[in-house]
Amino acid sequence: MTGEPSAAGAARARRGRLTRAAEFDAVQQLGKSAAGRYLTLRYRAAEGGAEARVGFAIPRKVGTAVDRNGLKRRLRAAVDRNGELLEPATDYVLIARPGLPAAAEAQGFDWLSEQVAEVLRAAHQERPR
Repeated sequence: MTGEPSAAGAARARRGRLTRAAEFDAVQQLGKSAAGRYLTLRYRAAEGGAEARVGFAIPRKVGTAVDRNGLKRRLRAAVDRNGELLEPATDYVLIARPGLPAAAEAQGFDWLSEQVAEVLRAAHQERPR
């Protein structure tokens, strides 16, 4: 056994994620937004989906590739922690702003998780019920 994930395992891990450029573009162009100091959340009702899907946009201004990938991993964990705030059949794109990696490093994971929860709650407040 090489320790590498199987194709089935990789497919399970990607479920619930936005992965294609067209999916990101649809959320960016047609979706609504909610913003905090370090994160912007774009979201829209998904077409034909039953579960919430999340994508992450980490611009180059945020840092090096290593910094961006580390931040993406921490944001995925923060979204997993706040999964109850995700509405079914909704696509979300979390966009990091410059300064987030340094603030997350200084404040810790609990702070980052609360920042994610804050923008998710703001999105729910803006939605008509």
